[in-house]
Parts: sequence; C-alpha cells; structure tokens
Amino acid sequence: MSEPVVHVIDDDEAMRESLDFLLDSAGMRVRTYESALSLLDRDELESGVIVTDVRMPEMNGLELVRRLKARGTPHPVIVITGHGDVPLAVEAMKAGVVDFLEKPFDDDALLGAIRTAMADTSKLSEDEAERARLKEIFDTLSPREQEVLQGVVDGKLNKVIAHELGISPRTVEVYRANVMSKTGAKGLSELVRMVLLTRA
Repeated sequence: MSEPVVHVIDDDEAMRESLDFLLDSAGMRVRTYESALSLLDRDELESGVIVTDVRMPEMNGLELVRRLKARGTPHPVIVITGHGDVPLAVEAMKAGVVDFLEKPFDDDALLGAIRTAMADTSKLSEDEAERARLKEIFDTLSPREQEVLQGVVDGKLNKVIAHELGISPRTVEVYRANVMSKTGAKGLSELVRMVLLTRA
C-alpha cells in the first residue's frame, strides 16, 4: 500500500509553501493545490488526508467538502479558518470535516490533527462509547450553560449571546468558562467537536 499523501489546498502561495515545508520536514508526502477545483480536476487522488482553507475564490472549503462527499471520496478533511470564519468551519464539521484549526495555529496542532485523521480509519465502537460519555457530561450542564454552549457552537460572539439571553457579556464568559471546565475541552474546536459527536 502506498504511503498516504497530505493534499493541501490554499489560494495563498506563501501559505502553501509554508505547509509544504512543514509537512515535508515531518516526513509526510505532500501535494499542493491553489484551488479546490484543481484538486477536483484530478482523475485519481492518492489516499491520505485533505487540508483545505475555508475561504477561497471560486469554491470555498465547505463547498469542496460537499462535492467530495457527493463523489464518495473517503479522504478525511481538515479545514483551516480565520477567526471570522468559525461559523463556516462549524458548518463544515457538520458536513463531515474531521477537524478545523483556527489561524494562527500551532504547527504541532496541525501535524497532530493530520496524524489522527490518518490513523482514524474505523473507530465506530469507540465513537459510540465517547458519544455516551459526552452526553452524560452535557446533561450535567445547567439550562443557562446549555444556552450559552449553543450560542458558542453557532459561532456567535459573547456580546451577541449576552444580548439574546438578556445577560452581561461578563456573565456569558463565566458560563462559557464553566462549560469548558465541565467538558474538559481544551479549545473551541474541541468543544464544537464534542457537541457535534453527541448529535451525530
């Protein structure tokens, strides 16, 4: 079986070169593309992982994920997103993306996400156990904490959540910290992944 390839899609040439260098240095095979369409134009895609920017001209990362799914492409997809694109990244996760990383991301975080995606072939039974564990955790959240959590998953800013719930942004921060503490999530992407897993 041939060595898996990391397919990197980003319209920013400097970013492509940077990721190419990083992954190559980590001993991974890399193929870069300047657009989602250039990847889709390939007749055959080597097995591996797809890493794509969310916001790109012609076709964004979310549209790419949907197109790949429609084609039955089995490659796990990791999306890279700017801060303002979190709602789009959440939507992409709902569409089947395995992870998303917010810029600027740590090199080790990306390498870890890629290695995890490559190792993640069929862990359905593990996912079921994890889903049950997370549901128990989310059941311990107060109604207000669950409302704040929903706002966070929807990609809303603290001040927007505060306005909608009729509380102060500071209070939202407190509830948000409580949610992170109770769930043990280390960051936003992990928290979103936990919620989506329980709803899968």
